[in-house]
Amino acid sequence: MNDTIRVFVNAGAVDLPPRADVRAAVRAFDPALEEKLEAGAAFVTDGRGIEISSESPLAAGAILRVIVRARRNENVDPDA
Repeated sequence: MNDTIRVFVNAGAVDLPPRADVRAAVRAFDPALEEKLEAGAAFVTDGRGIEISSESPLAAGAILRVIVRARRNENVDPDA
């Protein structure tokens, strides 16, 4: 029995313990992206492009993409 599973986050491979969730995969790939995910400034999709919860359990070979939301700065004058 393997003591790790390999998943892919933004095309990078990470090895995680079995029963790891999406949040753990993002954290292993890039802690700064995990912070954005937790703050609501990013979300995760599966290999089909469907948004999934950060608490979703993963299986070996899972493909994830972290999408950082584009937020318009409300303090910028569009006419300037």
